[in-house]
Amino acid sequence: MQENVDWQDLPYSLEAEQSVIGALLLDPGSISKALSYVNEDCFYKEVHKKLFSILVELFTIGEKIDFITVLNNSMLQNIFVSQDEAKKYLTELMDIIPSISNLESYCKIVKEKQYLRKLIVASRKIIDMAVSSDSDARDILDAAEQQIFEIRQGTKSDKLVSIGEVIEQEFEHLDKLAKGQVKVGLSSGYLELDAILNGLNPSDLIILAARPAMGKTSFVLNIATRVAKQTKKQVVIFSLEMSVQQLVERMLSFECSILSNKIHSGNIKGQEWAVLFEGASKLSECEIFFDDSSNLTVPEMKAKLRRLKDVGLVVIDYLQLMSSGKKEGNRVQEISEITRMLKIMAKDLNVPVIAISQLARGPETRQDHRPVLSDLRESGSIEQDADIVMFLYRDEYYNPEEAKPGIAECIVAKNRHGETGTFELGWEGKFTRFIGLDKYHNE
Repeated sequence: MQENVDWQDLPYSLEAEQSVIGALLLDPGSISKALSYVNEDCFYKEVHKKLFSILVELFTIGEKIDFITVLNNSMLQNIFVSQDEAKKYLTELMDIIPSISNLESYCKIVKEKQYLRKLIVASRKIIDMAVSSDSDARDILDAAEQQIFEIRQGTKSDKLVSIGEVIEQEFEHLDKLAKGQVKVGLSSGYLELDAILNGLNPSDLIILAARPAMGKTSFVLNIATRVAKQTKKQVVIFSLEMSVQQLVERMLSFECSILSNKIHSGNIKGQEWAVLFEGASKLSECEIFFDDSSNLTVPEMKAKLRRLKDVGLVVIDYLQLMSSGKKEGNRVQEISEITRMLKIMAKDLNVPVIAISQLARGPETRQDHRPVLSDLRESGSIEQDADIVMFLYRDEYYNPEEAKPGIAECIVAKNRHGETGTFELGWEGKFTRFIGLDKYHNE
């Protein structure tokens, strides 16, 4: 958005812009190289924007690019007042360029000036928001960080990479894996899950879905705590449903093996206090951060995450309570937009993101109540955007007399990196805790 912005005196290089257009008029075959660096929005002067747009359009449709074709199209688009003026200016552009071989350098100058203009415009908007807005200062800060972040994202190289370069990088990565210098992904703390997923991988969007009362929040809290303990990395939990106090009570319960209702009610007695203090001390050493703000948007989450230095895992509870920040469209479209932005966030920040999702009543209507991927279809493009989709299912909830007591199933229904599968977990509801089945049987 650039409305109501005074564009006078913004930085640009007239010579660089003219040299780019002039070089392309003299050597149309170089337009592919130019497009690796600039587009029409990078140019400050309107005439250069339009001329570059003509060059790109001719290149796209496969038409010949030369003085005559550009002249003809510029007259059709009323870029110049007269044909004589058009001829004069196009000739000047071709004469002014110092060297066609320096096209890459001219493009870089044009691009750098655009970044400076964007920074100035963003700064002015931030000042306007700070001076005139009635919004909370933290909201303004989030919006400011988002604007700067978007400009920074634009500075990243988007050149094509050859397969040779990628293979070289991959072999370096494989060598480090073989030597144990790096790991494929963060350990979830559950051996069976790690075996299927190869750990929690950076840039993955992981969806954990289930019907109510299956233990979704408990499972992600268990994973988050184990990741924080094992990796010493920062784990961030966005809870749109439960308060921070409720989450910490659950974490203390499964960490200390003290009944969750005792911690909630404060009915702690005798030796339990010592156990509670010890568990609390261990949890306090973890780099776990909470945010229980309601109606959060993905840009707000991203702004908060960028303030941290070593984020290893992001948890969101839960997807359907988030807001896209847009008022138009229906809820299914909004959820689709949210999942798309969450995937982009995971990729941009290079961290695994686990998002809890509620399921519609589809499983309730079937004889086999286990969730399947089609149960997500009513929730927009969740299945499409997610790298991994997992379901939690406890048969004991539906068939208390027939099911194996204390057993839950984790169903990996989609895995972009490999095979799918189902494994069992032990469920200790009194401690809101899932544990590996081998450990469960031993205990």
